[in-house]
Amino acid sequence: VGVKESHQMTIFRIIAAILHLGNLEIQGERDGEACSVSSDDEHLSNFCGLLGVEHSQMQHWLCHRK
Repeated sequence: VGVKESHQMTIFRIIAAILHLGNLEIQGERDGEACSVSSDDEHLSNFCGLLGVEHSQMQHWLCHRK
């Protein structure tokens, strides 16, 4: 396709992160008004590791609107 190898690895890392995000288990609470993500979810850890984001921040912002 003509994409440099360094760019390919970045693209693969982003795609892998998105696939892990799709496997995250989000538990609904209070009749669907709130949710939570387990802090020891392996998919969340993989997602954060691939994108270089902080685990606790991602866990928080996946479940809050603001």
